[in-house]
Amino acid sequence: TMLCSTSQFKGVDILLTSPWPKYVGNFGNSSGEVDTKKSGSALISTLVTGLKPRYHFAALEKTYYERLPYRNHIVLQENAQHATRFIALANVGNPEKKKYLYAFSIVPMKVMNAAELVKQPPDVTENPYRKFGQEASIGKQIPALEEESACQFFFDLNEKQGRKRPSTGRDSKSPHPKQPRKPPQPPGPCWFCLASPEVEKHLVVNIGTHCYLALAKGGLSDDHVLILPIGHYQSVVELSEEVVEEVEKYKATLRRFFKSRGKRCILFERNYKSHHLQLQVIPVPLSCCATDDIKDAFITQAQEQQIELLEIPEHSDIKQIAQPGAAYFYVELDTGEKLFHRIKKNFPLQFGREVLASEAILNIPDRSDWRQCQMSKEDEETLAHRFRKDFEPFDFTLDD
Repeated sequence: TMLCSTSQFKGVDILLTSPWPKYVGNFGNSSGEVDTKKSGSALISTLVTGLKPRYHFAALEKTYYERLPYRNHIVLQENAQHATRFIALANVGNPEKKKYLYAFSIVPMKVMNAAELVKQPPDVTENPYRKFGQEASIGKQIPALEEESACQFFFDLNEKQGRKRPSTGRDSKSPHPKQPRKPPQPPGPCWFCLASPEVEKHLVVNIGTHCYLALAKGGLSDDHVLILPIGHYQSVVELSEEVVEEVEKYKATLRRFFKSRGKRCILFERNYKSHHLQLQVIPVPLSCCATDDIKDAFITQAQEQQIELLEIPEHSDIKQIAQPGAAYFYVELDTGEKLFHRIKKNFPLQFGREVLASEAILNIPDRSDWRQCQMSKEDEETLAHRFRKDFEPFDFTLDD
């Protein structure tokens, strides 16, 4: 009877299922015991997507797992809805003493004030079923962070009619045997989606199956490039498996390319006040400084600005550290060492550039702001042509 009028249906308060839903844990549970990509039920994922329970309990895997709450709406595109909490309980009296009881109190949604009902908890994450489940094709949009930046790293949206980024309609080579899921669509004009008319095509220097390379506008150097997904993804955390594989391939290829030219490369991502993933790849001459110096410069300048920049394990996956939708800044050194900062509120938008441009590294502090480094379209075309030619011997896309 509750479902008889879908226009009025808000969801259910409590859902009990025996199987776990597929993809709920993203990386299995906290102790790594359950891989919900393999053991979860896609049917339960579909059911949960439709029912939108405030609490969802499951038990079949015989272990305790309490997931961070997740949203049931797309920020800035859909009306706010209540969050869902998934709790899995172990079997009663289990010898490992895993939690099998859960005590909570709940006010039924039908008697709750609407504003109170949709209030989002501080640790809320994105909906895991929208992101992963092909059956939940009702909206694989990755929401943007609350506010759009008036000035991105490479395009000042306050000036002229907006600037663009890379390339042709070659936006989908034939997919691999697996059916790749369609990337989310941007809510409005995007300066980095390859199929977008806003893209500055002359800056594109290489196109793969899922990603492309483009010269950075106002780059720190003539060979400062970006690795960008062809489709609309907000951050590395949101990427599907096949896109991640190609990102890694581009990283390794660029390292070889720059090494052949007597340079190491530093890579960073700022997932804050940005809508489309931009992986910045900045070459640094080997004669300039050692990798340890670069690492120290990042850590020192972070401390000076009260930014907690933590070293994370070299082989760790960023997806294990940041939840979808969470803001962060991330640096990858050429040794494989990684530095990570979870952004809680204000973060200096040019921080990565400022560190690399500082006296300790490239010693070009006047180039720390991309807006001070712009050049004519003709000069940009010349640099792009030169990079394409130099990169060609390393171009793995020619082998496909």
